[in-house]
Amino acid sequence: MIHLSQAAISEIGRIKSKQLNVLFRLAVKPGGCSGFFYDMSFDEAIKVGDQVFDLDEIQVVIDATSLNYLNGLRVDYSEDLMGGGFRFHNPQAIATCSCGNSFSLSH
Repeated sequence: MIHLSQAAISEIGRIKSKQLNVLFRLAVKPGGCSGFFYDMSFDEAIKVGDQVFDLDEIQVVIDATSLNYLNGLRVDYSEDLMGGGFRFHNPQAIATCSCGNSFSLSH
């Protein structure tokens, strides 16, 4: 299961209101400093194998491969002196990069 904080829901909703595409997609892709990174985008269609989660006002679409890496993920949004950004808390990650968007897993 994925959890979005109220701050993350508000920010995704704000960004989504400016998009033509209506689906919020969350994925894991190879790369980054630690092996994998989180990818957030908007999409027009649900693809074969996608899972859709209704989290408050946000429909989150996750592909089958990414779902294995995102189970238990908590996404937050906060602003500081450097600006705003999403924060990812993944219980499956064994290491994270200082950027907070890159992580590695034991499998």
